Amino acid sequence: MKYAIATAAAFAAVLLAGAAQAADHQIQMLNKGEKGAMVFQPDFVVAAPGDTITFVPTDKSHDAESIKDMIPEGATPFKGKMNEQITVTLDKEGVYGVKCTPHYGMGMVALIVVGKPTNLEQAKAVKQVGKAKKSFEALLAQVPAAN
Repeated sequence: MKYAIATAAAFAAVLLAGAAQAADHQIQMLNKGEKGAMVFQPDFVVAAPGDTITFVPTDKSHDAESIKDMIPEGATPFKGKMNEQITVTLDKEGVYGVKCTPHYGMGMVALIVVGKPTNLEQAKAVKQVGKAKKSFEALLAQVPAAN
C-alpha cells in the first residue's frame, strides 16, 4: 500500500513538473499602446512548444485570430470572440501570424515564434493588407533563420 501511494505521488510530481515548465504569455489587445493605435502588446513573442498564449481584451472591440497560411503545418487555427479573452496552447514549432479581425488593415497584428521558425518562408509569402504589410515586415525581420 505504501509503495502504491509513493508511486502515485511520484507520478503526480512528474506531471506537475511538466505543467510547471510551460509558460503563459499574456498579450493585451489595446486601442492605444507603445507602438500607436490598435495594437497587440507585445506584438512579438518567443515561446516554447506547449506554452500558452492568452490574448487579453484590455480595450473593447478586439479579437485574436490566426492568419491562414501563417501557422505551422498541422497546427490548429484559432479564432477568439469579440471582447473575450482567448487562451491557446501552441504545440507545433514555427511562426504564428495573428490578427485582430476588425483592425487588421490598420496593422493590428502579432507574430509568435514557437521553437524553430519552420514555416518562416511560407509566412513571409502571405500577402498582407493595409498597414499589416508594414507591421509584418518589421515583425518577420526579428525572426532568426531556422537551422
